[in-house]
Amino acid sequence: MGNERFLNFAIKYGFLILLAGLVIFFSLSTNGFGSARSAVFILQSVAITGILALGVTCTLVVDGFDLSIGSVATSSLMLSAYAMVVLELSAGSAILLCLLMGAFVGLVNGLLIVKFKVPDLLATLGMMFLLIGLQRIPTQGNSVATGMALPDGSTAEGTFSPAFLWLGRHRMDFFLENLLPVPVVIFLLIAVGIWLFLGFTRQGRLMYAIGSNERAAELVGTPVNRYKIMAYMISGVMASIGGILLAARLGRGDIASGTNLLLDSVAAALIGFAVLGAARPNAFGTAVGALFVGILLQGLTMMNAPYYTQDFVKGAVLVIALVFTFYLSSRRSAGGK
Repeated sequence: MGNERFLNFAIKYGFLILLAGLVIFFSLSTNGFGSARSAVFILQSVAITGILALGVTCTLVVDGFDLSIGSVATSSLMLSAYAMVVLELSAGSAILLCLLMGAFVGLVNGLLIVKFKVPDLLATLGMMFLLIGLQRIPTQGNSVATGMALPDGSTAEGTFSPAFLWLGRHRMDFFLENLLPVPVVIFLLIAVGIWLFLGFTRQGRLMYAIGSNERAAELVGTPVNRYKIMAYMISGVMASIGGILLAARLGRGDIASGTNLLLDSVAAALIGFAVLGAARPNAFGTAVGALFVGILLQGLTMMNAPYYTQDFVKGAVLVIALVFTFYLSSRRSAGGK
């Protein structure tokens, strides 16, 4: 009985204890880690990753997976820059184009999976490579910036709109001297929205039902294909929002940006399985997972850890989180029997 109680406690609170221990360790090991300024910086660093991870979470809920989110985000980054710098469109038009692009990519992914029966990993992997190549064609692989030389010999004369840059660079009042970046506010609003949608709406509950037992959900009249396509469209839109915010922060269409977005967002979504012993995709766990990744990277950076060790540490933490989720949960189930 005592062992079972301890096991249940470890499953439910073990990861949060690990997170708290990490914060205490870095606070004691480095100067300034525990400051409000450091907390704001960590939130800023995870905002874009967290938004993408929330999109991945929606596909995981319906027992799918989206590998194209990183390439959708970088395509959105390049498209927004190209629209304003080369085509000289307004900020609103650039944002609308990016959102439509993300929704369209999600729609194509969904149709490939539900209509053409392509496995989700293969469909989204193919889309990832397609977008990586497509985003480089208009500029022949060059980054997009004001004054750049275009393939036809002309010069790009457009500029990034101040209203667009506001999305990535403006800071809102937060505890007087500490200012909260707009991307963090957007991330928190989206996280709350996805949490409410998945946990408290009929559509969200049906998506969980599809992920748990697709055949049973279909037998009771659930339009399974429609909800699966919707999940991938949400993922595409979330990725495009992440790309927009990244472009607004950089102020240029940097072709080399966003290389770690896929791995970090997938890690955040999977770590979310371990938060409060959920053992399933959920928005709250994903947000905590993104925060965990941010705390880990910020702490390692402030400790001057070599950059090439960061992926190894992230991988180790992900393995530990999955052990908390699946191995301990299987032991609890076996003990219950």
